[in-house]
Amino acid sequence: MSEKSKTFNDVDETKLEATPGVSQKKFNGFRDLLLKWFQTFTGHNSECISSFNSFIKFMHTPTDAAALGVGRMLFGLCMLIDIPDERGGGELDLKWGEPRDCRFPLFPFLAPLNLAKMAIVYGVMYCGAIGIFLGYRFKISSLMFIVTYWYIFLLDKSVWNNHSYLYGLLGVLFAVTSANRYCSVDAWLDPTMKPEVPFWNYFLLKFQFFLLYFYAGVKKLCPEWLSGYAMTNLSYHWVFTPFRLVLGPYLTDLLIVHWFACFFDLTIAFFLIYEPLRVWATPFCVSFHLMNSRLFRIGMFPWTCLAELPLFYHVDWPRKVLAKCQKFFGYKSAAVEKQENAKKKIFTVEEVVDDLQDLCGPCKFKQKQRKMYKKQRKTVLLIFAYMILQLFLPFSHFITKGYNGWTEGLYGYSWDMMVNAWDTVLISIRVVDNSNGKHLYLEPYAYAESDRWTKHPDMAYQYAQCINQRLQEDFRARRNLLLNSSDISIYFDIWTSMNGRFQQRFYNPYQDMVKAKWSPFAKTDWVLPIITEMTSMRPEMKRIEQSVLGWSNFTDLLFIADFPGFHMEHYMPRELDNVTLTVLQGAVKHEQEHSSKVSIITKGKSIPLKTEIFHKIQVISKTPSSYIFTFVNQTMAKMAETGTPDEFSEVKVEKPMLPLWTELKARLMDFRRFLIHVGNGLLFELYGVPMPRRVREIGNDYAEK
Repeated sequence: MSEKSKTFNDVDETKLEATPGVSQKKFNGFRDLLLKWFQTFTGHNSECISSFNSFIKFMHTPTDAAALGVGRMLFGLCMLIDIPDERGGGELDLKWGEPRDCRFPLFPFLAPLNLAKMAIVYGVMYCGAIGIFLGYRFKISSLMFIVTYWYIFLLDKSVWNNHSYLYGLLGVLFAVTSANRYCSVDAWLDPTMKPEVPFWNYFLLKFQFFLLYFYAGVKKLCPEWLSGYAMTNLSYHWVFTPFRLVLGPYLTDLLIVHWFACFFDLTIAFFLIYEPLRVWATPFCVSFHLMNSRLFRIGMFPWTCLAELPLFYHVDWPRKVLAKCQKFFGYKSAAVEKQENAKKKIFTVEEVVDDLQDLCGPCKFKQKQRKMYKKQRKTVLLIFAYMILQLFLPFSHFITKGYNGWTEGLYGYSWDMMVNAWDTVLISIRVVDNSNGKHLYLEPYAYAESDRWTKHPDMAYQYAQCINQRLQEDFRARRNLLLNSSDISIYFDIWTSMNGRFQQRFYNPYQDMVKAKWSPFAKTDWVLPIITEMTSMRPEMKRIEQSVLGWSNFTDLLFIADFPGFHMEHYMPRELDNVTLTVLQGAVKHEQEHSSKVSIITKGKSIPLKTEIFHKIQVISKTPSSYIFTFVNQTMAKMAETGTPDEFSEVKVEKPMLPLWTELKARLMDFRRFLIHVGNGLLFELYGVPMPRRVREIGNDYAEK
């Protein structure tokens, strides 16, 4: 190699070292594009995320507390309405008054107090909500609310909902902010209180609502929702009348109820963050929540979302609204004007640092600056930890396997709102006295008002252990004369359908629940899986249903699927006529009471069934079988002929479209009962005055076969 070429190569390599590579240029270009997009989308300077220190500084930028104060006040107001209503304050005596009721706490060591003390707990929670609403002794009031709220929340998994989980989170988030610096008694009592808060106060709350919407959309990105099986026939509600007139019921259910709801949840938070589209997204958001308030019984959830919607707007919007109102009415006192002028200036971080440097010497200033930075850094790290936790929990079901049934995890913290629709036709609790083999059937609601346990293995396990404990107590006290010993077994036979599938068993009916094993971190082996090979038959099931229901106004049908070797015993009441069993898949063996005849029924075959006797149907194929009962309801037919309802029929009353007055009266009644319960609880604890309570009526606890 020549000296000339060698020198040329050396120079070339030097140039290459000094010049950024192609990949580096692409990375820098992508970074610049990302920062530019961030600034355009959020309205914040891109330098705030250029480094961790810049982000800390950004999170602690002093920001007007006006919008946060109004959000705090409206949240407190929503909780004041919610506590006597959906939290059960008006039904305290029914909810917590019976000590023998079975409970479903998240942690086994949690237990409810007696009725009087529970009434006081609710009273403390209500006082905390009043303090949050007024902004009085804000930190203490927030602590009163969140401690009692989470205690009641964790006591009973059977009433968990996404919005009840959201209220608890919002209570914690408001408690860690300085939301009492505007529109509060605290700010009125202390005029020196600064009217600004660190920006992270807004960031946390907006993150929580962003997650609420976005994860609700992510959870809807599944075949169950996008195929339109979750919310069937919802299009017949009056709020969808304009869409139904144009699209028809089927397309309204599919396109508006399912597809648009998914699109709305996925995108609405982005539209609210992006200022040019915010004003266009707001009417859709308001309409969506108002429609939900009419469609579902979900308490204050739509109103809470609407109350916190202004958090996405400029932080000083309340001041602007107030200024316009004062200008319109032409009134502003000198004291108010002076106070507003004193509070109008929002100091920047640099100005605060300059003030500190003037007040302190150089050494003390640096020391205070280091302490301030460490505190701010700790705050930002805690914010990151909270965000990671909330991002992870809805998808943590691979760890908490014991809570998984046909759906993953407990309903409440996963944001899977309305994704699954359930139809349960049979809840059977069979108690066997092992000393003599005697069978007893327990009323399903004997010890629990909710049937949520039928779909969640952890609650089914808790319910079985509780029933066993109650029956042992009855045996020892000689209250239950039907049991000859305390050696009993309990079996659950639950038939349910999820999202329009066949009715099938949820739990293994041959598993003794007294001896069942359950762990929060292991898969529950006595939960039967969904018969997935028959999921594709749902369109065919819909076609068959339309055909059978078209025979007459009194025909009905029931789709059943079962596993190989399992059998079903079913009593056919005399109210049914022309009962027919038709096998759709597989093969079954049929036997009937008081007869030795055995019939083998294969795919596509049918046999008539007699009424007023028991029928036993066993799957004999190697794969799961499905079959269908078709029948005529004679009771409905007689009602139509005579025009008079029988004793079991419900008189249909036409419901008003907007029963606002009825709802208001119901809430006022709940509030009145709530105050009475709290007052009675205080009288009992202070003076021993007996506390009256109502009793749930559930009928006979036991039935003997």
